[in-house]
Amino acid sequence: MLTLVAECIGKVNADLASEDGMGETQIARFLVLHKELDPDDDELTRTRKVRRGFIAEKYAVLVDALYGGKTEQYIETQVKFEDGRTGVVNATLKIVEAKTFPIVKAAA
Repeated sequence: MLTLVAECIGKVNADLASEDGMGETQIARFLVLHKELDPDDDELTRTRKVRRGFIAEKYAVLVDALYGGKTEQYIETQVKFEDGRTGVVNATLKIVEAKTFPIVKAAA
């Protein structure tokens, strides 16, 4: 799965590199979360909108790992089930370097 995501990000990065003013917005590194974002875990609203502040706090260790140059990061996350039970999901997530491209300057 990481290979497929990396290929898609590479295509997007190639497009961004050739689009005027967008070259610096290329994705440099990424990871795939160990679980889906879920309203039961307060990560999404009931209308499926991401609670950005909550996500930033809950997954701060992953954000720090992305920007800190790590190649992997362990995380433990408490989850709530629909029936009210709680549990813990843990994983060591691989952080992948995305293929980036030189910025193409538009002809003057």
